Amino acid sequence: MTKNIPMLAGATALFLSTSALAAAPDIAALQAKALSDDLAYDIVEGLTTEVGPRQAGTEAEARARKWAIAKLNSLGFSNIRNEPYMMPTWIRGAETAAVVSPFPQQLAISALGNSGSTGDKGLTAEVVYFPTLADLIAAPDGSLKGKIAFVSHAMKPTQDGSSYGAFGPARFVGPNIAAKKGAAAIVIRSAGTDHHRNPHTGNTNFEKGVTPIPAGALSIPDAENLVRMVERGKPVTLKLVLTPQNIGSQESGNVIAELPGSDPSLGMIVIACHLDSWDLGTGAIDDAAGCAIITAAAKQVMAAGQPKRTIRLLWAGAEEVGLWGGNAYGEARKGDNHALAMESDFGADRVWRVDFNLPESASALADQVATALQPLAIGRGQQKAGGGADVQAIIRNNNLAIIDLQQDGTRYFDLHHTPDDTLDKIDPEQLRQNVAAWTTVLSIIGNSDADLTMPVKE
Repeated sequence: MTKNIPMLAGATALFLSTSALAAAPDIAALQAKALSDDLAYDIVEGLTTEVGPRQAGTEAEARARKWAIAKLNSLGFSNIRNEPYMMPTWIRGAETAAVVSPFPQQLAISALGNSGSTGDKGLTAEVVYFPTLADLIAAPDGSLKGKIAFVSHAMKPTQDGSSYGAFGPARFVGPNIAAKKGAAAIVIRSAGTDHHRNPHTGNTNFEKGVTPIPAGALSIPDAENLVRMVERGKPVTLKLVLTPQNIGSQESGNVIAELPGSDPSLGMIVIACHLDSWDLGTGAIDDAAGCAIITAAAKQVMAAGQPKRTIRLLWAGAEEVGLWGGNAYGEARKGDNHALAMESDFGADRVWRVDFNLPESASALADQVATALQPLAIGRGQQKAGGGADVQAIIRNNNLAIIDLQQDGTRYFDLHHTPDDTLDKIDPEQLRQNVAAWTTVLSIIGNSDADLTMPVKE
């Protein structure tokens, strides 16, 4: 499908040559330019090469903010700054897992964010297997005392990423549940869809008053192997060594830049990505690609002339470890004149659907956007747009309109939070199609004076 993307520019011009859209010639030209532009790829390449992994609260994330500010300055954006905040910081230590008996062998494991530590000598205990999170929830209180809980699930690839929402809770809340039931530690089947020996890390959280236990994710082949061992009917003993540390409150920050509009009275468009990444890979798809897409699209709009609305770029910090950047922005900037929010944080594969959450008064504007996206093979969805993680707080605080450009997530969870999240996984053609889609939306909305005020929530 992506092989045909460069040919769409001519189709765009033909499709939009009617009088239905006042800005049609400009949109067609912008789409054609975006489909041949390499700025987004250059940004991903630069960030992953010159900074690499960017775990929140670390020196690497600080270097990433400096890199981002320099890049945005070089591209001609305005009002560029870092807005710092403090956050608790967790860092990885040693991490090994091995079956001691009855079938001794090493397993590939990665600690989950906020995991407790086994100590340097490790922890050896019997495994109690739960095929699903629901099975763990049903276990009697205290039944796991001194044991290592092992939770599996049945996550499969989906285009819309819905499988993550269904099975990700094994990671999101599984460790907290196991700790409350007395477990000494927990291992889970990675929240992912690949079959490589690459564990998927990611954050987990413990309730106030619950002492964090060691918590790790096994690679999917290792988790499946462990299931086969358990099913042989003999007690399985596992040794874990996980030695992460909480190093206290450290500085993170949001990098902000703007493309000023000609009419300050019109509410601005905030477009977001997150600058931080997990430490196992170089964070190419999660989320250097998102920062690249929104920035390249805003640059395309800038090159076409000043829009009516200000477009604000938010390269949020510390998303992976608890939405610290998005929450800080939502609180610090809730008094700013926002109208609409968008985010790119689902990789770099092509946009296939657009969803809206606009006031009824802007229904014609939504129709215009949807029509303009059709030549890029993007259909209109029937779901309400919900926005991304880093704009949730500002949407909630300011009751904003939302547009979601939904990316194809079929292979996203093969790579998500793994050592495989690297530049070579970016498909330049699909990346350019993202930029063309974002350029289309930003140009139309940015040059519209339609009232985007959402109805007051009851």
